[in-house]
Amino acid sequence: MEIAGYRKEVDLGKLGPTLVIASSLILAIRTAKWPRIVVETASTTDWDLEVEQSVRMAHHILSHLLVKSPFLFQHKDVPWYQPSEDESPR
Repeated sequence: MEIAGYRKEVDLGKLGPTLVIASSLILAIRTAKWPRIVVETASTTDWDLEVEQSVRMAHHILSHLLVKSPFLFQHKDVPWYQPSEDESPR
């Protein structure tokens, strides 16, 4: 097989940090007016649900942006292959 050319694809490996930052911002906005809790551990049921909801929201938004506006993200060149004459189906 020979490389016949390259196509541009969104570099999904670099979206991990974007998802973390987006979900953190959503979480900060959603919990900004919550009363401060001074406890050794901040793990409560409400907090856990908010974290999960923030991640779901960020994932949904990023998925939508990937489909509708992929030009917003970094791209990488992915080769596509063309079979040579001896590899053609018979």
